[in-house]
Amino acid sequence: MSTLSSSPAARTGAILCYVTDRRSLPLAAVSDLSSALLQKIATIAASGVDWIQLREKDLPARAISALACEAFRTRKHSRRQRGKTLMLVNDRVDVALAQHADGVHLGEHGLPVQEVKQFVESRLPPKGFLLGVSCHSPEAAKSAENDGADYIFFGPIFATPSKAAFGEPQGIGTLAEVCRSVSIPVMAIGGITLGNAAACIAAGAAGIAAIRLFQDASDPPALVEELRRRIA
Repeated sequence: MSTLSSSPAARTGAILCYVTDRRSLPLAAVSDLSSALLQKIATIAASGVDWIQLREKDLPARAISALACEAFRTRKHSRRQRGKTLMLVNDRVDVALAQHADGVHLGEHGLPVQEVKQFVESRLPPKGFLLGVSCHSPEAAKSAENDGADYIFFGPIFATPSKAAFGEPQGIGTLAEVCRSVSIPVMAIGGITLGNAAACIAAGAAGIAAIRLFQDASDPPALVEELRRRIA
């Protein structure tokens, strides 16, 4: 397990992460949401995002493993000028290891970071496998760093339906506080838009993560290009 600075995840410039949610795909009538999501992953991977987090919490282990297998195969066939899109699996350490993912992302109240880190390191040679954690307070962010996380998602920064359960928006000020208080990369999440992404980077975030920003884009390559222009 290595940090972002020395792993394959190292990037010049801000990290852009698409977090999946097939149930909120902007499609009127789709009988096979998994197939629709795979098409969306292929398009967004080819557009130039750095990470894709497969976050389909309602699926059982067999289904999420099959989806991950197809998603990672899709990633292999996408062509990017900036390099490979890293694929992360939400929560399911078993699926991440079985499908040779680039990392796993844990919930704030999920599996203990230290135990997951030991488990992964006992089964993988050092190769930059990433271990991330969602955090919703400065205290949780510091705890995640102390426990050995490689990066954190912090939010919600702005109001968004998908993060309403985690309380009121944290705001740019709290994001800046967290970025100053930890040495690992902080990814801003929650209500991120084309208009406010640059403010998150200016506050110290290493990148931004979003569902709808990428998933609802009619032209993902143009969106990514404009994002990189604004946060450069």
